[in-house]
Amino acid sequence: MPDTLSENQIRRMALRWFPDDYDLNRIRVIKDATDYFRVQYNDILILNDIPYLIRHNAKEGRFGIEEDIKYWVKRSIDLNENRMKILKLAFHEKFTTNVAGIRFESFRSPKKEARILDLVKDHKNFMQGYSVLDSKGNLIRVLDYIHGKTLPGFVETINSDHESYFFEQFPRLLDLFIELVRAIKFLHDHGEKHGDIRRDHVLIDSETDKWRWIDFDINYRHRENIFAYDLFGLGNVLIYLAAKGEPLLRDLKERNSPSLEKLTTEDVNIVFKYRIANLKKVFPYIPDSLNNIFLHFSRKANRFYEHTNELLVDLESYRNEIK
Repeated sequence: MPDTLSENQIRRMALRWFPDDYDLNRIRVIKDATDYFRVQYNDILILNDIPYLIRHNAKEGRFGIEEDIKYWVKRSIDLNENRMKILKLAFHEKFTTNVAGIRFESFRSPKKEARILDLVKDHKNFMQGYSVLDSKGNLIRVLDYIHGKTLPGFVETINSDHESYFFEQFPRLLDLFIELVRAIKFLHDHGEKHGDIRRDHVLIDSETDKWRWIDFDINYRHRENIFAYDLFGLGNVLIYLAAKGEPLLRDLKERNSPSLEKLTTEDVNIVFKYRIANLKKVFPYIPDSLNNIFLHFSRKANRFYEHTNELLVDLESYRNEIK
């Protein structure tokens, strides 16, 4: 966009997105996104001479909880191309997590996400975008909008009993999951980590059918294995896929499942004590070779995966076994 465009000319670029009688003078044209709460619906944010019409704040829901509004993540329209973009404005927070006795001091890092966006450019299994500075030097990530469902949204649409699902559909889904693990290995091989691996951070691109990782702005200071937290996340996603949903003790109790008599405290997830990791005790037809992978993420585990390649070797061995 030429620097000579006036604010009124910029506003007129957004005409198609407003009613005919809308007063364009009400549209703010801004260049500073320091206070992301003040970047509001119908504002136009100028980044690197490109005008973005701000739409809604993004939302994120987890584990059936009502969606949280992410005020620093804005849906927007690139007015040069009239295409949807996601703007992740600069936001910093710190928190701690604990996995298998390892304490992680975590924090949001726009720089880390910007760095990874450069690294994974054109990679089919990652969201795509680039970073840019606003007028005050805030690092903003401009992301391509991915049309499609989250992984949980997809799994919830599968209308099948578990046994049929496991033998008829899970092998294909496992192939797609293995692609995701290889993608994380790509990060690890370059000394990077995702930092926030969760099932809702996988989007299934409706245009390509590829499974793609999103949201890698979480970083952490590790005291032991740099990749431990990513590996733990991969295990959780794998178990979710194999179980066709979250394997919860509560659900088994509500159904008065006979598998309850077999389960012990060692069969649950090493962090989430209400999730079952030893799926074979719930679904006895699951092969030992696969279930042994799940057990690496249980309280029963006496050893954990230290590198993504170790997980890949076991997954590919099982996949070859059932071909």
